[in-house]
Amino acid sequence: MPRRLLIALLLFAAVLSQQPPLAAQTLVHLPGTKATLECYPANSSPKLGEVPQLRSATLWSQRGGGVCPTPDSTPDTSPHRAVIVCPGGSYSWLDYQVEGVEVAQWLQAHDIAAFVLRYRVQGWWAWATHYRLLFRGHQYPDPLRDAEAALDWLASHADSLGIDPHGIGIMGFSAGGHLSMLSTYTRQPAFVAPIYPVVTMRQDCCHTRSRRALLGEYGQHRQAMRDSLSLELHVRPDCPPVFLVNCVDDPIVDYHNSELLDSALTANNIAHRYIQYRTGGHGFGMSDTKGTPECRPWKEEFLKWLNAITYNQDRDSHSSPMRVVSSGDYEGDEAKSPRSRQLLSSEPSSCCPARAEECAQINNNL
Repeated sequence: MPRRLLIALLLFAAVLSQQPPLAAQTLVHLPGTKATLECYPANSSPKLGEVPQLRSATLWSQRGGGVCPTPDSTPDTSPHRAVIVCPGGSYSWLDYQVEGVEVAQWLQAHDIAAFVLRYRVQGWWAWATHYRLLFRGHQYPDPLRDAEAALDWLASHADSLGIDPHGIGIMGFSAGGHLSMLSTYTRQPAFVAPIYPVVTMRQDCCHTRSRRALLGEYGQHRQAMRDSLSLELHVRPDCPPVFLVNCVDDPIVDYHNSELLDSALTANNIAHRYIQYRTGGHGFGMSDTKGTPECRPWKEEFLKWLNAITYNQDRDSHSSPMRVVSSGDYEGDEAKSPRSRQLLSSEPSSCCPARAEECAQINNNL
């Protein structure tokens, strides 16, 4: 080996050795599924590798060589809030870095345990070739089963992970936002945060690529399937509090999707906050460079909202122990009511009135 190359390699190794240890990025294979959770414990939590109850679990490090330790800090014995992060990608692929890893790291930096869910999607090959005309591949209910498994696994391992079993929420982006709300069909997370989400599978503003990927090559044409997976038609009366964000200039998912969900939540008197920005587009995640200066503060608004809800320790016998009661006490100019709407666009405050009336009528008949 040339001397200069050897010296360069040694210097590179020396630089790497000086880097601070990464926070734990432990993968968990969820039982009964092909999904995984990438774990980012809260900064003040005990090290994952030191938790006895997890030593027998299916865990390994993203970097190899065992579990990566968390940064040195004084362990906090109080349980932490936790967020399952569902990256977007039209149910066809996953924007795992921007809408997964970077989101988890931001939450972790604010002492919130984060778990990035790699759920099943149709995949690039199925999107390009339509092979699911012949073979099932991945489609509904696969992503929902993965989200259910993640919520159940975290609830059952809450003590070991140092998280509050009544404080496990779920956040999703784009198609992942659809999945996060879809999880309330069968589970009851403490809170839900759909960010620029896909919502409807039946209206003109539907994101058709997500519909085809989730419902399948044949299911996408069945009206019953479209209706059953249109979130605006199935808001449960016990739906947990929702934090909803989107932008009017979104070029991927029509902004009326979020307005439909906002209208349905309002019609059912569900505690939620809806922030609609004029600019920001789509796919900005927690980035400090993507989107626009107008939309980037959404993450700080999420923290304010999250801190404004109080957890109810009562366990529901029909679901995992994840329940919440909204305090409705916001600092600032937000309305102290179950619905806190913040429209920053020039759109009228009553959005899609015909569709809102339709959603309310259908929900009343369910």
